[in-house]
Amino acid sequence: MPGRLRAVGEGRPDTATVRRNSPRWSGCRASTRLIHSPGRGRGRTLFRFAGSRVEPPGAGRRARFKLSAVRVLVIGSGAREHALALALRRDPAVTAVSVAPGNAGIAQHVEVRAVDPSSGEEVAALAKELGVDLVVVGPEVPLVLGVADAVRAAGIPAFGPSAAAARIEGSKAFAKDVMNAAGVRTAHSEIVDHPGELDAALDRFGPTWVVKDDGLAAGKGVVVTADRSIAREHGAELLENGHPVLLESFLDGPEVSLFCLVDGETVVPLLPAQDHKRVGDGDTGPNTGGMGAYTPLPWLTDETLQAIVDDVVKPVAAEMVWRGVPFSGLLYAGLAVGSSGPAVIEFNCRFGDPETQAVLAMLDSPLGELLYATATGTLGEVEAPRWKDGAAVTVVLAAENYPGRPRSGDVITGAESSGTGTESEVLHAGTALREDGSIVSAGGRVLAIIGQGADLSEARENAYTRLAGIKLPGGHFRTDIALAAVEGRITVPEPAV
Repeated sequence: MPGRLRAVGEGRPDTATVRRNSPRWSGCRASTRLIHSPGRGRGRTLFRFAGSRVEPPGAGRRARFKLSAVRVLVIGSGAREHALALALRRDPAVTAVSVAPGNAGIAQHVEVRAVDPSSGEEVAALAKELGVDLVVVGPEVPLVLGVADAVRAAGIPAFGPSAAAARIEGSKAFAKDVMNAAGVRTAHSEIVDHPGELDAALDRFGPTWVVKDDGLAAGKGVVVTADRSIAREHGAELLENGHPVLLESFLDGPEVSLFCLVDGETVVPLLPAQDHKRVGDGDTGPNTGGMGAYTPLPWLTDETLQAIVDDVVKPVAAEMVWRGVPFSGLLYAGLAVGSSGPAVIEFNCRFGDPETQAVLAMLDSPLGELLYATATGTLGEVEAPRWKDGAAVTVVLAAENYPGRPRSGDVITGAESSGTGTESEVLHAGTALREDGSIVSAGGRVLAIIGQGADLSEARENAYTRLAGIKLPGGHFRTDIALAAVEGRITVPEPAV
């Protein structure tokens, strides 16, 4: 199947190996590698394609240890965290899963606890109270604010980058600087931080304008338009609110979301996915946090995915090590595959939503082992991720008015979640439990419905069949998630001459 990788070798930069006992690995000592790379952009892993799984550095060797008996705390309250919790619960080595603050659907499967997810002090205190062995930080805001740092300072492994490394998402200007230093293709860009400079800057772009908030915007701070007046209006609004504006050249070609587990310079790619950002069918209307996703991508060649790993993710990981801010966690590359090859649209410092729901539905390996190894610097010592055959499609059910101010408090029926990961599943994103026991909407994206099948067509059918049984007053969803891929309408532009 297209788009799956297997590591077959490992580069040999100078390394120092620090061995330490790890109570969560059975039968051996864990190994943390401190990288001293003689130059920027040197990768440690060579990949080739195996059609059934992605293997980390050291693939082909028998793993020296296995994870056993860990308790995990997941931070967050959306469908991404619901997917993480269910996948962790399926790992036999994970003995307990808690989610904080969680939501009404997550509470049907695991313990939920109250916490301010953006407070490192509160999260670390809760982790100590629960006696967990690993904290998985889901959303980007806590990571940018240093929650993972606070957890590690308390002596508990955390899956998620430091605040310094999370700037790869928290500051688009920082991300551009890293990519430029690493020699990674990305859109030409300019930062505008004064209203008087906006018009002249807009004149240097077009005929399609890409206007972004330089900081975090939950996927909704971006306007892509051929209308200069709309681009100017969005830029002026951002500046009026005190947010620097990032103007970018438009990148052609279909988009790809590639998640990679990253531990310093060790990179383990997961299945590629494609998100659907616009609110309406046919990619119409304003941008959202994501209205659906699917995996794998039948139109993405093995060679192109290889190029993304070799020419994008590995050089960026090496550059961050060189800068003294090594990345540890999930590095998410959002790219456009155009006539000149893959080019980066953005990097995120965490699992993407809704792609995570589809990707984890296809995972056939213990998730806890992969996350714990990443958090403890031993990613290169675990067995390769294994993947199920077939495909997965995620469709988001959103509240009325989303992506504007959503209506909340509407009763949802038919949204029971089995938690079994069968041909269809309902994950809760923005839900709450009312005093009378009813589950009600409590956010813009309310539910994520996952369908699995032998191919994308069957996965789509299962997702929409399950969605048809759910009722949410005023709720809306796209009817065309993965449809273009099923119908063979997605193509990569021919290479420029």
